Amino acid sequence: MKKILLLTAGLIIFFHTIDAQSRPNVIYIYADDMGYGELGCYGQQKIKTPNLDRMAAEGMRFTQHYSGTPVCAPARCMLLTGKNGGHSYIRGNYELGGFPDSLEGGQMPLPEGSFTLGHLFRNAGYATAAIGKWGLGSVNTTGHPLLQGFDYFYGYLDQKQAHNYYPTHLWENQTWDTLNNPYIWVHRQLNPQTATDRDFDYFKGNVYSIDRMTEKALRFIRTHREQPFFLYLPYTIPHVSLQVPEKYINMYKGQFDEKPYYGQQGYAAARYPLSAYAGMITCLDDQVGLIMKEIKKLGLDQNTIILFSSDNGATFNGGVDAAFFNSVQGLRGLKMDIYEGGFREPFIARWPGKIPAGKTSALLSVQYDMMPTFAELTGQPLAHAVSGISLLPELLGKGNQQQHAYLYFEYPEKGGQVAVRIGPWKGIRTGVQKDRNAPWQLYNLETDLREVQDVAAQHPDVIRQMQAVAVKEHQHPHIKDWEFIDPKFEKASEALKH
Repeated sequence: MKKILLLTAGLIIFFHTIDAQSRPNVIYIYADDMGYGELGCYGQQKIKTPNLDRMAAEGMRFTQHYSGTPVCAPARCMLLTGKNGGHSYIRGNYELGGFPDSLEGGQMPLPEGSFTLGHLFRNAGYATAAIGKWGLGSVNTTGHPLLQGFDYFYGYLDQKQAHNYYPTHLWENQTWDTLNNPYIWVHRQLNPQTATDRDFDYFKGNVYSIDRMTEKALRFIRTHREQPFFLYLPYTIPHVSLQVPEKYINMYKGQFDEKPYYGQQGYAAARYPLSAYAGMITCLDDQVGLIMKEIKKLGLDQNTIILFSSDNGATFNGGVDAAFFNSVQGLRGLKMDIYEGGFREPFIARWPGKIPAGKTSALLSVQYDMMPTFAELTGQPLAHAVSGISLLPELLGKGNQQQHAYLYFEYPEKGGQVAVRIGPWKGIRTGVQKDRNAPWQLYNLETDLREVQDVAAQHPDVIRQMQAVAVKEHQHPHIKDWEFIDPKFEKASEALKH
């Protein structure tokens, strides 16, 4: 056993690490727009998720785990770089290009010099792969995964392309991989008066992207079974569109009182939207089962830690009915909200013989904790400051787990939102883009998990703590669109007028 040094929140902390000879393989599976309550092990009643439920039964399930922010690209950036919303290079879904293949541009790329989980594991001697949805830079940008610590990539580089589960192509490293699918415009609306089954069939293809991702993931595991590997597996399910192979729709068809969705709120029309959505989550669960089966088959079960979470809460658009499925277990808000339903996420970790089976943890944790956690796991020093803490003691049941003094969240979209979590207290500011002095809301999550009783007026001392954290954690972003808290450029413009 040896010690490593971590820099976190300005403090120097030493940790004991796992012996380098027993470095485990790490598989981090990331769902897309999955609500806190969409798995059976988190209370879901209508959707079947036997593999993830088994993973939770054989490992540890966290109940107070957050994404770094409630929307796709910045959540992935914060996960991969260990930074919170006030420090992260990417803070919103900054779209480049358009939807057609000819206009594929991706999102704002990670800059040269970034340090990601890919770099961390590669420095530790791991083979690294990212398979799924990237969203942090396309071909010919500094953000391409091959330039951000990953030896191999397969999937969608552009999140807009990922709206369609039957794309004309995916990317393998920097090469366009043509799939046997026609071009599908997933936002095409149908006429409810004239739509036929044939019209709904327009949104079906021949090669389902999820199947191809799992094939590539299994191949990567087999290829690197003799050395430690890190597999980042950000699947696109259950992000709308409602597209899934017919066998999954048939699992649920007839169980729900459902009406066709004609595309009026964007994304693919679906003849059986409730069955399709439930089927997509069961399809994702099946992929997890295939990964777990392969790990066991190859004799890697005892030396592989598998983790599962999601980038943000259930969505509000397309043909998704989050209320019907109780997708966020009654929490307030959905995707793009900094209320609990927007970014409190399932988090499951399984490592037979190391992580105690059947345990539930109420530890306050967040996805930017993964960087220091994996640093401690692999014995890697972090030379730069991160926003998180290592969760390894909690995972291993060691009893010496550090606690977060606070969590900070900053999201410039949907009006500009800020949140701070200190113990049971959750402070929130919304509409900050228009009102720089927007008041704090305050909720005690121990007694008011649904955030309905604002007690800010009764606790000015807590509000002062929240404000101090926000001032401390906010760093100026590199683009104007994301600066809604302290817009110095606007003050400079006003000065010039005078």
